[in-house]
Amino acid sequence: MLSPFLLSLAILALLSIIFEEVTQINKAKTTLFLGCISWITLFISARDPAHQQLISEQLNENLLEIATLWLFLMSTMTFVAYLNAKGLIQGLVQKIFPQQVSVRVLMILVALFSLVLSSFCDNVTSTLVSLGLLTTFKLEAKVRLRMAVLIIFAVNSGGVALITGDVTTLMIFLEGHLKISELLMLSIPSMISVMLLAVLFSLKSEGEVSTTPTQHHYQTVDIIIAVIFFSTILATMALNVLFAIPPVLTFLTGLSIMFLVGHIFRSNKEELRILEYIRQVEYDTLLFFLGILLLVGMLKEIGTLDLLAQIYTQFDPTISNFITGIGSALVDNVPLTAALLKADPMLNTPEWLSLTYAVGVGGSLLVIGSAAGIIAMTKVKELTFVSYLRYVPALFVCYCIGYSLTLFLAYHFYA
Repeated sequence: MLSPFLLSLAILALLSIIFEEVTQINKAKTTLFLGCISWITLFISARDPAHQQLISEQLNENLLEIATLWLFLMSTMTFVAYLNAKGLIQGLVQKIFPQQVSVRVLMILVALFSLVLSSFCDNVTSTLVSLGLLTTFKLEAKVRLRMAVLIIFAVNSGGVALITGDVTTLMIFLEGHLKISELLMLSIPSMISVMLLAVLFSLKSEGEVSTTPTQHHYQTVDIIIAVIFFSTILATMALNVLFAIPPVLTFLTGLSIMFLVGHIFRSNKEELRILEYIRQVEYDTLLFFLGILLLVGMLKEIGTLDLLAQIYTQFDPTISNFITGIGSALVDNVPLTAALLKADPMLNTPEWLSLTYAVGVGGSLLVIGSAAGIIAMTKVKELTFVSYLRYVPALFVCYCIGYSLTLFLAYHFYA
């Protein structure tokens, strides 16, 4: 009876997200509450001290993963909040993007920008920077909503072809199932599916939008901190590949350098209070992540993810991979991929490639299915679980086309 009750808590959390606009209860609060209750229930139902100890160890492992993500998010969001407040992101956009552009062209440009950026940066950084880009244009609510959905799909698609862009791609690569040269092939279906979605969204978009040209007076310290930010991104990728250093450690190092630089450059006329930018970080986002990951950890604890892995092996890998991608819209793709790797299915190269694409992009089918979606939902007021659903048909079509192209190319080159 315990598992059905815990599953009902997860479903209740999903419903609280869906009906947030009706209940007027912040989804971060409901998911955090239900996530905590689920683990309390596990402890209370423990049969003996040994079982309690096992649950405690699992909770500590789960909290470690959450703390790592929290610190990484805090570091990234602090950098982006600072650069945005100083107008550096807007200045960069004005140099890259035209000051006046049609909405249709902007759709294409934003899709390409997010796709390329997410290939080299993590999804969190890519989403924050891409959403910051939107704030520089005067967009209608409907257009901004479509842009946000497009960014989510583009960010998730961009990371599948490189080990620097997506954790699940890195996991599959480290297990030795795919080579970097083979993974690069995924960039073709990723780009085609993203461009297709941009075209579909642009069909209903008319008119032109413009940025407001502004003169920004940057101080030397602002430029230095911008350089630190981009250097930190590059160092994160390089150190992770070369020495397996966790990205959170490199980003915290970059953040500490940012604080030191701010202290060195302070003057009598103006005290740089860089730490204040941490207060601009949306802690609702962090609390939402905490609740979601507690619930996913609970599902892992009661064996739901292992059950999914067992079901996976019962069907043809081509079908299983496709459905797994859809499932990653409901269950975090990292523990789901970990469960599948643990099951060690016998797959050939095309099947591993299709699985990599599916778990990387499939989370885009629901707004809560990826880190990009969760962040966007807390940053774009028009974006809710319900408002996202109207775009699911278009997202599903693009996912299907991308998956089909992956299979076609993979079997053509590696069969």
